Amino acid sequence: MHYTEGLAPDDVALLVTSLKALSGVVSYVDIVLHEALLSSIFGMSMWNYGPDVMDPLVELIKSLAASNGAFVDSCLDMLVRNFMPPKSFIGFLRQPRGCARKDEVLNRVHSALTDIAYLVPLAPSRLLPIILKRMPNMFDNEALLVMYVESMLRLESSAIGELIGSTMLMAVVDRLVDLDVEIGWDDIIQEDSSKGIFHMELEDLEEAADYAAKDGSEFLKGTLCGLKSMNFGGNVVAEKLDSLMVLTCQHLESCYDEGRLTKVFDTLLQSFRVTVLNAYKSKFAQFVMFYACSLDPGSCAVRFANLLSDIFLCETHPPLTRMGAAAYLGSYLARAKFLPSSLIAYMLKRLVGWCYKYIQIQDGEVKTINPVTHRIFYSGCQAVMYVLCFRMSSMVDVPPLKSQLFQMPLEQILHHPLDPLKVCLPSIVKEFLRQAKAARLFTLSENFLFSDLLESDLSKAFGGMQRLDMFFPFDPCLLKKCDRFIRPNFVYWSMVRTTYDEEDEAITEEDDNDVVSDDAAARSFDEHDIDLDEFEYSMNKMSITPRNSSKHGLTSGLRAPMRMPAKIRPSTSPESL
Repeated sequence: MHYTEGLAPDDVALLVTSLKALSGVVSYVDIVLHEALLSSIFGMSMWNYGPDVMDPLVELIKSLAASNGAFVDSCLDMLVRNFMPPKSFIGFLRQPRGCARKDEVLNRVHSALTDIAYLVPLAPSRLLPIILKRMPNMFDNEALLVMYVESMLRLESSAIGELIGSTMLMAVVDRLVDLDVEIGWDDIIQEDSSKGIFHMELEDLEEAADYAAKDGSEFLKGTLCGLKSMNFGGNVVAEKLDSLMVLTCQHLESCYDEGRLTKVFDTLLQSFRVTVLNAYKSKFAQFVMFYACSLDPGSCAVRFANLLSDIFLCETHPPLTRMGAAAYLGSYLARAKFLPSSLIAYMLKRLVGWCYKYIQIQDGEVKTINPVTHRIFYSGCQAVMYVLCFRMSSMVDVPPLKSQLFQMPLEQILHHPLDPLKVCLPSIVKEFLRQAKAARLFTLSENFLFSDLLESDLSKAFGGMQRLDMFFPFDPCLLKKCDRFIRPNFVYWSMVRTTYDEEDEAITEEDDNDVVSDDAAARSFDEHDIDLDEFEYSMNKMSITPRNSSKHGLTSGLRAPMRMPAKIRPSTSPESL
C-alpha cells in the first residue's frame, strides 16, 4: 500500500490483487483493529498510479463507504483530497501526459462520489463540509486552487449539485471576493499613472507605446484591443482571481447552454446580497453577476436591476447598503450594453421618484446641506446623473423615452435647497450639466464654478469612510483573461454618443458671446463659466476607457469618443476598510 513510485510490473500486480481482495472482505474490516490498514488505504493518491491501480482503488473506496457508515467520511475525504495532485505534480500538469492523468483521476473521483451518493443517501450532506474545509485558501498555489474550484463547479452541475450545489457556488463567490479585496487600490493605480502593477486605460496608442518603453510591460495582443491592460507584474493574487473568474464565467455559460442559468442565478443573487454588495473594496468579483445577466437579458438582467432598486428603496436596509445598491445600479445601468432603454428609463423613474418624495418630506424642515444626514439622497441623485451621462442621448432620440425623461421632476430635485449639484462628484455633475444643456432638459438658474478636482469636500462627506461617492462597481474590468467575457457586453465611454458635439458646441459658445439665445435653458447654462480645458483635464484623470473607439474594433455608428468619468482612480474605495 505504501509504494508510490517506480513500481515494477510484479508490484503493480500485487497491489491490484490486494485491492481487489480487500473489496471482497470489506464487511470484516474493523475501524479499530485495522486502523493502520485503513490509514494506508485512505492515504493513497490516485495521481501516483495508472488506470490499472486507480480502478480497483476506487471500487474499494466505494465498497467501504457502502459497508459501514463509520467509513463514509473517510472515504469522501480521500476522494476530495484527490481533487488536487501532490505539489510535485504541478509541473507535470503542463505536459500533455499531465493533462491526460488529470482527466483519468478526476473522472474516476467524480464518478465515485456520484455512486456513493446513490448508495448512501446521506453522503451529500456529509460531503459538503468536507469540500468547504479542504478548499485551498487564497495563498495556495494557483494551479491547485483552480483545479479544486473546477471540481466544485463540476459537482454543482452534477446530480449531487441538486442538494449542495448552491452552497458550493456561494463558496466559490466568497473566494473570489477574498482574492478581490486582497488586491489593494495601490496595486491598481498610483497618483502617478505611469507607475503601478495595473495600469489605467491609456488615452491613445502613443501614450501606450511610451509607457511600454518606460515600464517594460507587455500589452495584450490579438483581436481584443482598446483596453490596453498591462501585465500583472507578478501580482499572483490578481492572476489567481483572473483564472477563477474565467472558470466561473465558463461555468455560467455551460449552465445557460443546459437551461439551468435561471436556477443558478437565484444562488448568485443570494450570494451578491450576502457577500458582494457590502464588500466596498470589491473591484472585479461583481463581474460574475454582470456576465450572468448578459447571458439572459430578458430575465436575469431585469431581476438584478430590480434587486438593486428594491434594496435602495427599502428603508429597513442600513444606509451603507442602500448607498452601495445605488452605486451598483447606476454603474450597471450605465455600462450594460444588453439592457434595453425602456428598462433603463423605468429604473431612472424609480430612482427619481424616490428622490422627489424625499425632498417633499424635507420641505417642512430646515433646508441646509448636510452630506452625512442626507447621504442616501445624494447617492440616488448621483446614480441618476451618472446613468444619464451615458444614456441621455439614446433616450432623447426615442420620443416615448424622451417624454418620460422630460416629465421626471429632475429640475425640482437638483434645484432643491439640499443642492445635490454642489454635493455630488463635480466631474459627474459637470458632464451631466453639459449634456443637459444640449438636450435642453431644464433651465439652470445658478452659476456653478468647478475646478479640475474629481471630488469635493462635500462629496467626501456624503461618501463616508467607504468613499461610496466614488464607487462605480462596473467600471472597466482590468483583469486581462476574463475581459473577453465582459467586453462584448460592456459600454465604454468612447462608445457613448453624447447629446452635444464637441466642434459644434465650441462654435455655438463663441457665437453666444455676441448673440443672446432665445432658449432659456441654453442661456442660463452659458452663465456657468465652465472651462472646457479644465473639464477635459479632469475627465482625463478619471477616464480609463480608450479615447479612440477604433481601438475596440468598432466600425461606423459611434461618435468621436469623449472624455468622461468612466473610471475614478479607478472607482476609488479606500484601503482602510
